[in-house]
Amino acid sequence: MSSQLKIAVAQLNFMVGDIEGNAGKVIEAAKNACYHLGADAIVFPELTLTGYPPEDLLLRPSLYARVETAVERIRKQVKGIDVVVGFPQSTPSGNYNAAAVIRDGVIVAVYHKQILPNYGVFDEKRHFQAGHEPCVVEIKGVPVGLSICEDIWFLEPMQQAVDAGARLMLNLNASPFHISKSRERADVVQSHIAKTGIPVVYVNLVGGQDELVFDGASFVMNSGGEITQHLPAFEEGVYMTRFDMENQAVVPVPERGVRPLTDVESAYRALVLGVRDYVQKNGFPGVIIGLSGGIDSALTLTIAVDAIGADKVEAVMMPSRYTSQQSMEDARKEVNNLGVEYHEISIEPIFEAALETLSEEFAGTQQDVTEENIQARARCMLLMAISNKKNKMVLTTGNKSEMAVGYATLYGDMAGGFNALKDVPKTLVYRLAEYRNTVSYDIPQSVIHRAPSAELRPNQKDADSLPDYGELDGILELYVEQDKCAADIVAMGYDQKTVEKVIRMVDRNEYKRRQAAPGVRVTRRAFGRDRRYPITSGFNKR
Repeated sequence: MSSQLKIAVAQLNFMVGDIEGNAGKVIEAAKNACYHLGADAIVFPELTLTGYPPEDLLLRPSLYARVETAVERIRKQVKGIDVVVGFPQSTPSGNYNAAAVIRDGVIVAVYHKQILPNYGVFDEKRHFQAGHEPCVVEIKGVPVGLSICEDIWFLEPMQQAVDAGARLMLNLNASPFHISKSRERADVVQSHIAKTGIPVVYVNLVGGQDELVFDGASFVMNSGGEITQHLPAFEEGVYMTRFDMENQAVVPVPERGVRPLTDVESAYRALVLGVRDYVQKNGFPGVIIGLSGGIDSALTLTIAVDAIGADKVEAVMMPSRYTSQQSMEDARKEVNNLGVEYHEISIEPIFEAALETLSEEFAGTQQDVTEENIQARARCMLLMAISNKKNKMVLTTGNKSEMAVGYATLYGDMAGGFNALKDVPKTLVYRLAEYRNTVSYDIPQSVIHRAPSAELRPNQKDADSLPDYGELDGILELYVEQDKCAADIVAMGYDQKTVEKVIRMVDRNEYKRRQAAPGVRVTRRAFGRDRRYPITSGFNKR
């Protein structure tokens, strides 16, 4: 055994379902790590060959045949380096979330994930059997234990590996991002190292997959629970990690790390990556955004430009009789700052025609939210027409606070292909806008400081219909993300009538959220995969 073990960490972006393409990426990375970096082994994320999460693709028998072919390609084409790769394995006893060690054309070890998450965004018990045995394999003479993602959140799989002789753990992950997740991972790994006394290489997937974003941020932690190497968040790469052998101990060589991102920085980077991968992986040449002059559409515009480039973004301002001059000026400043294609198309002719067409039907009634919704749907019609004609995807701009309480128009401003801000509370929208302006000043301060308004009736303000956003977001976090009941929330100091009103609004607008565009998940509990509530329910009816 030489005095140093070199392991390459493949923090890469794999596409769900592209088994052949993913295998090719594995082969290229492994050859590069072997011939150019001099690595002894290379470690890839969880379910590398299918991408994560493959969901019900795992119910198709043909998928496993294609995975087997991909494993054979790797086995035949990679020599001189140990390849540790995640894949779904079909066996006579069931299907497993597996990791294989491939060495010079031979599969020398296979590990089956033991702890199958079945909460939040995860449904692994639907697709896999749980493994029960540790896997320890010698890599260049060092006994190395394998584990997969959720295994590291529990002590037993790591303890099993240590009891079987492991002196180093490799943990393959597809761990989705949410704000503060990186700190949570480090705390959990540190707690288990305190009990087992061996270092861990934590390898995480990077990239966007529908609502989920995987942030990478892989790391190495030594036997004292200190991070000795932290890889960049939200960036692809193959990175070298080195370990010295000191008596029987495996000691990570400290490497210059990267500055940890703040919560706001990491949230913004997640939104950019989520939009980029959704647009590009689905083959759209660009996006269209309806600008309003408000902060949500302004932030969405900067995210889109940062994600795919200004040349692939088109903004459309669609004023009505209620649109203020300030909104028009702010929208023009934004597009000039960012250099995107821009058009102004009035919705007045459509709005007038709709009112005229419905005049007999509406006779004897007062103007209300109906006329507001007609305006929103007129804008949707224009955006979707441009989308159809130019094959560009519409990015919607509603935030989580609005989606929670239904302060949005079904088949209007909710309509589109993807929503960058779907899981971003309004108060975080402001923080993200302020942060983005520290990168380059593109969002006018007047947009950030103006009272928010949908501008669908004279002098309209969001505050006419909703509590202050600071109060609203506090209640929503407790009710939506923490499952607190009204009494608990009131006990925390919130006004009872306001709490009850907000809860009613959340509950009765589930039907809207079911029909909303998908969007990037950045909080601990997003609407959709994380929170599955019935539309028809008497639970909170008194």
